[in-house]
Amino acid sequence: MQEIISRTQKIPRVDRKMIPIAKPWIEEAEKEAVLEVLDSGMLTMGEWVERFEKEFANYIGVKHALTTTNGTQALILALEALGVKGKEVLVPSFTFISSATSIIRAGGKPVFVDVDSKTFNIDVEDARKKITDKTIAIMPVHLYGQPADMDAVLELAGEKGLYVIEDACQAHGAEWNGKKVGGLGDIAAFSFYPTKNMTTGEGGMVTTNNDELAEKIAMLRNHGQKERYLHIELGWNYRMTNIAAAIGLAQLKKLDKANEIRRKNAKFYDEELSIDGIEIPYVDARAKHVYHQYTLKVKDREDLIKAFKANGIGFGIYYPLGIHQQPIMQKLGFGNVKLPVTERLVNEVVSIPVHPLVIREDLELVAKVIKENV
Repeated sequence: MQEIISRTQKIPRVDRKMIPIAKPWIEEAEKEAVLEVLDSGMLTMGEWVERFEKEFANYIGVKHALTTTNGTQALILALEALGVKGKEVLVPSFTFISSATSIIRAGGKPVFVDVDSKTFNIDVEDARKKITDKTIAIMPVHLYGQPADMDAVLELAGEKGLYVIEDACQAHGAEWNGKKVGGLGDIAAFSFYPTKNMTTGEGGMVTTNNDELAEKIAMLRNHGQKERYLHIELGWNYRMTNIAAAIGLAQLKKLDKANEIRRKNAKFYDEELSIDGIEIPYVDARAKHVYHQYTLKVKDREDLIKAFKANGIGFGIYYPLGIHQQPIMQKLGFGNVKLPVTERLVNEVVSIPVHPLVIREDLELVAKVIKENV
C-alpha cells in the first residue's frame, strides 16, 4: 500500500503512478479486429458496421440500431427524425451540455428541468410543471450509468402525448425493471467516446423499435439517400467507419464483464465509504446501475480534491455548472430558470475511479485518502 500524502505535503513526482479517472479497456481482440479491417481495404461503412448494428440491437433488445459519428450526433439524428424543430423538449440541466445543444441543433428549444437529489436524474414532477402546448418530447438522461425513473417518465409521456428520447450515452447495459435502457422510450442515443463503458474511439448509436424513424435516420446520416444517388432528405455524412465498428464489436463482447467489474468496484466503495461527511451513490431498487461514474456528494470537496491531486488520484467534477448556468445558454436566452437541486449538486459532486482497469490496491488507496480527508 502506498503511503498517503497529507494535504500539506508536496507529491514526489518520480516513479509515482497516476490512477486515472477513466481508461479504455483495449486488448488484443480490438487490435486484431482493426488489422482485419485494414487488411480488407474496406475502411468506410460496410460489413463491420452492419454486424455491429445487428449485434448491438440484439443486445439492447430493439429492432433497429443505427451507427453514427458520435453520441451528440446520435441525439441530433433522433431529434431531427422526431421533428422537434420549433418545439420544446424537456431536458435535465444536470448533465453534459450535448443533451441540450443537440436540441438546439435540431431546431428545438431546451426547457431545463431539475433533478432528483438522490439519483441525479430528471425530476418528473418538475418536468410536468414545465409542459406547454409546444412541448413535443421529454429527454431523460441515464446519468452516470443509473437509469432515470422510466416508470414515471413513460407515464407522464403517455398522459401528455410526448415522445420519450432516452439519452443513454452513459448507460450501456444499464437496466430498468430488468429491461435494458435504450429500448424503453421511442428512441435512444448512445455514445462510444473513450471514457464510456464501451468505446469505438469516437462513435454513437441510435436505437428504436420504430421502422419509420429508423428509415429516416438511415437517410439523414448518409446524405439523405434512400438508395445510392437517390436523395430523399436533406442529409449529411455522419457515417461510422468499419474500423470503429470493428472496435465496437470487440468491446460489446466484453461489455457485461466490464460492467460487472465496475459494479464490484462500486460495491467496495459502498462498503468502505459509508461514513459521515459524504454520501455514496443512491441506487433505485428498480435499476441496474453500471457506474459509468461513481459519484460522491461532499459538502466541502476542496480539501478532498487537494488530497486526490497530492496522491496521484484522478477525479472528475461532473458537472461544475448546470447547463442552464453555462454562458452560451445565458446568451441564447435559455438559462433564465432556477433549479435549486442542480445548483446545489454542482458544488458537491466528485467522481472517483471505478473503471475495469482499477486494481484492488488503487481502490484501497482511493478509499483511504477519502476517509482521511473528509
